[in-house]
Amino acid sequence: MSSKKTLLILAGGLGSRYKGLKQVDGILGNGSPILEYSIFDALEAGFRKVVIIVNRLIPQSYIERLNTISETKGFELHWVYQEIDSIRMYDLDYPERKKPWGTAHAVLCAKDAVQEPFVMINADDFYGKEAYPLAAEEIEHHHITDSRFGMAAYPVSTTLSGNGTVARGICTLDPENYLVKVEEQTSIQRVNNSIIYTENGNPIEIAPDTLVSMNFFIFHPVIFSALETYFHDFIKSGPLPNQEFYIPSAVQRMISEKRVKVMVKASPSQWMGVTYADDKKNIKDFLTSEIQKNRYPENLWN
Repeated sequence: MSSKKTLLILAGGLGSRYKGLKQVDGILGNGSPILEYSIFDALEAGFRKVVIIVNRLIPQSYIERLNTISETKGFELHWVYQEIDSIRMYDLDYPERKKPWGTAHAVLCAKDAVQEPFVMINADDFYGKEAYPLAAEEIEHHHITDSRFGMAAYPVSTTLSGNGTVARGICTLDPENYLVKVEEQTSIQRVNNSIIYTENGNPIEIAPDTLVSMNFFIFHPVIFSALETYFHDFIKSGPLPNQEFYIPSAVQRMISEKRVKVMVKASPSQWMGVTYADDKKNIKDFLTSEIQKNRYPENLWN
């Protein structure tokens, strides 16, 4: 198995709430979208291979831009397209399906491009500079195995949007900080001084320091065989046209089946995200401040 540290970026979503292709939307005047800041941070932490899951709407001009950056900076770059039929199942047909099957399906699409332990992130989430050395250490010390994964988690209070509800995987940990349960909630928001989500029509309050999964996982490639099985089960269950196959749900099933343990570490970094178009100003202000503190160059690649 290769010892090369790999970053897998999920950039195949369609951004329906954002009203645009946020994966490649530049934040500052340098034209770099959030995923380039993630690549920059990962390179600083010793990652040398990047795999990006994309959809067919990604402009060729952006692919060429990042290809040039990879050649200049000397890291390996692979593009993988996530499409409805990326994972073939000849006995099933979903003509009404309009978008790909979700984050776990996106990871599965990378099975031929990744043969080593890897970090998985979302393209439109800024995870912070300190998260990547934490992940690199887990890989370098051989803590990521076919029976142990890792995850960087964030306090829910630092992951909300002022512009609408968000989806988060709420974590329950055992005394040794292994993940017991991760539950995907899709309607989390701040209401007055409380953080709530809705379940069966009822508001449920959660503590501000509750750790949530922001899809920053450290996986062993054994994940791919599990995802293949789970995806077939998901399809055979007859999902609704808009139902998605989520990576936290797949990880939860692996834990429940005692196939793997997941060590959770609270990230010391500031998380920032762009769920809605109006969230862009917050991350723009944040990155401007980081540049002023000399944590990033004004132009990432010059």
